Amino acid sequence: MSLYSQLFYSSNFSDISSDEKDLSRMLFFESSLAKIQAENGIIPEKAAEWIKACAEVKFLDIEKLKSDIRLGGNAAIPLVQQLTRIVKNNDVEASRYVHLGATSQDVIDTAQVLEIAEWITFLEHNFQKLGAILVSLIQKHRSTLMMGRTLLQQAKPITFGLKLAEYLEALQRHQQRLNQVKERVLTIQLSGAVGSGNEWINEEVRKGLAQKLGLNLSASWQSNRDSIAEWASVLANLTGFCGKIATDISLLMQTEIAEVFEGAADGKGGSSTMPHKRNPVTCVAILANAARTPHLAATILAVMTQEHERSAGKWHAEWETLQTLHGLSAGAMEKTLELLTNLEVDAEQMFQNIEITKGLIYAENVSLALSKSLGKLAAHELVEKACKLSIKSAKHLKEVCKELSLEIDNLDELFLPENSIGNSLEMIDLTLKNYENTLSTGRNSK
Repeated sequence: MSLYSQLFYSSNFSDISSDEKDLSRMLFFESSLAKIQAENGIIPEKAAEWIKACAEVKFLDIEKLKSDIRLGGNAAIPLVQQLTRIVKNNDVEASRYVHLGATSQDVIDTAQVLEIAEWITFLEHNFQKLGAILVSLIQKHRSTLMMGRTLLQQAKPITFGLKLAEYLEALQRHQQRLNQVKERVLTIQLSGAVGSGNEWINEEVRKGLAQKLGLNLSASWQSNRDSIAEWASVLANLTGFCGKIATDISLLMQTEIAEVFEGAADGKGGSSTMPHKRNPVTCVAILANAARTPHLAATILAVMTQEHERSAGKWHAEWETLQTLHGLSAGAMEKTLELLTNLEVDAEQMFQNIEITKGLIYAENVSLALSKSLGKLAAHELVEKACKLSIKSAKHLKEVCKELSLEIDNLDELFLPENSIGNSLEMIDLTLKNYENTLSTGRNSK
């Protein structure tokens, strides 16, 4: 890993993605294959026992294995060579049955899927925590008034709870995508050299191995990489969601707005030259990841055009690309969780910012009220004139409306922010209800 690993990657990246973990999953494939073959009478039971006993990372010469990858073009070839040698040193007969009937891609693809399964578990756990934090924030800020902004300009008042509820809605969609992708991605690869199988990896062996590894059974997908491409797209999409939250928070942290802040900590967000700075460093890390992941996913999509039954280079391009994508996506999710857990909200500043346009944000309210007597076009033109007078004179729009003697009942009420938030509260409540129903359905299905 690099100097910046702790900034961009998840804290447990090396617990899931490391040389030792990769090799451990590949060895688990080999020992599991031997066991299932023994259960089906294809190899001796004793041979399977020796293979399992020897299929431990601690017995490997990892540095030599990494060096030998240059000769074979993938990690499976030197791994099988070392495993066979280790087994042979203990039982010559058992060594004949190592990797029987399988091919390098069977080992590498299935081990990669086992890694994906671990990342899915990581994401699901963090989805639950992120959902709980969002629900808590939404309930706290359901009625906290703030400006809604379009094209970076003040538009109409909303509540901070509504902004958060929209994050929760998006989170639920990402949870749905994750659930849907499992069936297609979490599948074994066990079809032999050209995907046609052989007598040592027949249908019973394939079924047994899938069950032992906790994966779904699938026909060969050696050079049809749509499921891997789908998974990469899910990760890039998820990281973009984290980036959306980080974008909003970093903008709300701007000095001129100062409505929301990352949680403070000693040494966090400082500048090497400006002591007053409080930089959005967590947002920065998330946004950096969100900028990188689409291009990594694009690489996975670009190598889908694989030749015949195994590609020369395009399959190989997936390995490090996908591992990096895992680390950045998980890092973005973990840092988004940190961001929202420690979020600081200045509700008073939010309210003060609503008034900086001197009532111009309520122009639509005035126009709609006036249209009842004048018609829409005439009302719009009159209110537009009032807005220009307000800007020119630096007077509040409500004062200008009174000076123009606009025929509007309850004019004061049109300039109350709580009367201008539309259906924000109802939409928040519906989102919370739907999320609770989703949780209840999930608990009942277990």
